[in-house]
Amino acid sequence: MKKLKFFLIGLLPGFLIVFFVLNKKGVSCSGYLPNSRVIAETLSKDFQYSDQFKNEMTALKVDEKFLKDSIITLGKIDFDRSHAQKKPCPDYVLVYPEKNPVYEVTYEKCEEKAVLNSLRKLK
Repeated sequence: MKKLKFFLIGLLPGFLIVFFVLNKKGVSCSGYLPNSRVIAETLSKDFQYSDQFKNEMTALKVDEKFLKDSIITLGKIDFDRSHAQKKPCPDYVLVYPEKNPVYEVTYEKCEEKAVLNSLRKLK
């Protein structure tokens, strides 16, 4: 019983210190989920747009800033319709926003670049 008491006396303050130090540095555990990892990797690549994608961006009046800052950053990967294990470039279907999606983007994430193939407005 004495050992448990000493353990808890050390554990609780240690946990609080670690929590406040990591919280101050802005550390988050959300980057470990598959959706977050794929989106972070995609945003780190150079973007290449297919001709069809460029035409759809123009038709839907979507600019590159909105595409990167909103659609891709806040989007949700549909892993059921994506081919994440495809070699050499896995392809993904991304919907934005997560609830009641309005846009759907299909793209391939290669080693050096992300090739955006199509952009559709769902509603």
